[in-house]
Amino acid sequence: MYLADRSAPGGTTPVTTGTGARAARVIGTTVIALGAVSLITDVSSEMVTAVLPLYLVAGLGLSPLGFGVLDGVYNGVSALVQLLGGHLADRARNHKLVAGLGYGLSALCKPLLLLAHSLGPLGAVLALDRTGKGLRTAPRDALISLSTSAEHRGRAFGVHRAMDTAGAVLGPVSAFLILRAATGGYDAVFGVSACVAALGVLVLVLFVPSRPRGPAGPRPGAARGRVDLREALSLLRLPRLRALAGCATLLGLTTVSDAFVYLLLQRRVGVGEQWFPLLPLGTAVMFLLLAVPLGALADRVGRRAVFLAGHVGLLTAYALLLWTPATLALPYLVLALHGTFYAATDGVLPAAVADVVPERLRASGLALIGTGQALARFCCSLAFGAAWTAWGDGPALAGAAIGLLCCAAVAGVVLRPAPAR
Repeated sequence: MYLADRSAPGGTTPVTTGTGARAARVIGTTVIALGAVSLITDVSSEMVTAVLPLYLVAGLGLSPLGFGVLDGVYNGVSALVQLLGGHLADRARNHKLVAGLGYGLSALCKPLLLLAHSLGPLGAVLALDRTGKGLRTAPRDALISLSTSAEHRGRAFGVHRAMDTAGAVLGPVSAFLILRAATGGYDAVFGVSACVAALGVLVLVLFVPSRPRGPAGPRPGAARGRVDLREALSLLRLPRLRALAGCATLLGLTTVSDAFVYLLLQRRVGVGEQWFPLLPLGTAVMFLLLAVPLGALADRVGRRAVFLAGHVGLLTAYALLLWTPATLALPYLVLALHGTFYAATDGVLPAAVADVVPERLRASGLALIGTGQALARFCCSLAFGAAWTAWGDGPALAGAAIGLLCCAAVAGVVLRPAPAR
């Protein structure tokens, strides 16, 4: 099965998590520690992300096309590095080291935002920041999957994404408060963000183990032998992985970036500049509330159903932006659906990949999927920015909605469970 109908192996009895301690035993302390690192790091990164669209468009006067290019760099450069990060982690058999390099590079980039005030330098700094993200993503997710049993991977990724999203909630709130209180405005946000990012690296070094521990303890023989690049690329011979990679890439081509969604909302509803940093908060709160329940649901009813339902929610958000009158309820509805989309897809996809990729190549397999998806979203940012500039925001979003509907229909067919024999 491509996105397994039931991720638990036959005969395995799911563990009920009645208390926090028991839940920690099910998903592993490594997941909790990585969740804490992601929480702190996301406070830092989301402080910047929350103010960046308005800073670039209103502050520096970039056109939608210029912003699309920069947003594409911000979201797409990591795609070019994810394969490297995943391969290095598998080859060195030290996922923590490679992830730490990625977190450290992103932390070093935050102070540089204080010095960049034009498109070129900003693009270079954001590219370096996303390079760090590309290095750390696959090794981090590999650590999560290797530390958790197959029947609880959806829940484990849900817990991690929930903690990560708690940082995404705190980041925009912090940016909002700093913008209201500080004289330096954007520079103050960038400075505080740098300090918080350094704290996240420190927590990774002190509390995340170098070797993952599975449900039954460490598995020293799981990664025996040296992994070469040809072996990592040979993963694409796996039919199930090819199907996942193809569908993730196809859907990414029609997934409008978060920044454009927030700019569209601001234009539709007339959100004031001082309130703009709080728009990502709506997405993050819904993501936080639903990440664990939807991850657990994917463990029970199948990854495919939850993954496709998330894209249906995103399509509904596009429809609301296109055709619903600009009422006070519109931002809440759109942001709730936006957050539901991420809760149903962001952790479910890597859990599905972990089900079909061997342990010794886990980071490489996750990187292959992440690379395809990130490159597709990079292309979408460029195309959407160009379409907005040429025809306006409405036709651009309508094209994205039609494309998403077609791609979701194709993914629904391709990801159908294999017939039982």
